[in-house]
This record gives sequence, structure tokens and C-alpha cells, in this order.
Amino acid sequence: MQRIFLVGYMCAGKTTLGKVLSEQTNLSFIDLDQFIEECYLRTIPQLFEERGENGFREIERKVLCEVAGFDDVVISTGGGTPCFHGNMALMNSAGTTVYLKLPVGELVKRIEPHKGTRPLLKNRSGDGLKQFVEKSLAERTPYYEQAQIVLNAEMMDSQTDVNTLAGRLGEILFS
Repeated sequence: MQRIFLVGYMCAGKTTLGKVLSEQTNLSFIDLDQFIEECYLRTIPQLFEERGENGFREIERKVLCEVAGFDDVVISTGGGTPCFHGNMALMNSAGTTVYLKLPVGELVKRIEPHKGTRPLLKNRSGDGLKQFVEKSLAERTPYYEQAQIVLNAEMMDSQTDVNTLAGRLGEILFS
């Protein structure tokens, strides 16, 4: 029975790496945000809009508790998931947690093309986006660093890089 939880800031590569890791290890894959959207028939931005961040975080906790009971699975969490309702402790007790760590500059570069789909990033760009990422990453890092494994995820520029990183993580997890 394996449960692997990938945590880290938005656009850190949790879903990209998680899919490849699940293929390489023959585990199922769940993207927590996508799972929430399928359960509630709403997008994450719609849930934020309708219920506010607190309402969304309650939904997230409920769904996380559900998937934390699944066996043989890689779970890609949302960027804020570990930071609310004791979720990091839940994940650490239910399986193995892996923090995909990246510097602010790399995160901003990855976030910029996707910021329109991220509820917390509406109307932020340039220095405003960088300042937001710096501040929120500083707030979230103490939660992320509770992960059992910290992985430098900066080198994911190509599919080959992702495959290599997933292979290395698989060796760490299953050796």
C-alpha cells in the first residue's frame, strides 16, 4: 500500500511529475484539484467565487480525507493544501510527502502564463506577481518543509528532465 503526496507552490510541477511517477511505478494518479472539480461539478475558480477561500479550503480538506484513504496512489495537491486544517499532518500520517521546491524566480516564470486561471493571482503581474509569490511562499514554506522528502524541482524543462526526476524520486521512495 503506497500513498505519495506531492506538495509545493502552484506551478511547481506536482501534476506533471505526479503523472510520470505514477506511470513509472504503476500507481494510480489523482490531481486533487481536478478530483474536487469532478466531485463538485465546478471549477476551482468557481468554488472560490461561490464559497470564498475558507469555503473552498473546507471542501479541499473533506476531499483530501477521502483520497488519503486510497491505496497505491500518487496525489498531486493544490499549492495551498498543506497550509490549512492540519492537512500536512494528515498527509504525513497517511503516506509519504514530497515537497517540490523551487526558487521564487522560477516559480514566477512558470506561473506567468497561467495566472489567469489561478484565483489568488487575478490582476497581478510583473513586480506585483513576484512580491505576491515571495510573500505567500514565505508563509507556506514552513508547511511544505514538513514533508518527509524535499526535492529540488528546478530542472523540469523537458520531458526527459521530468522522466529523470520521476525516476530519481521513485528510487528514493522504493529503495
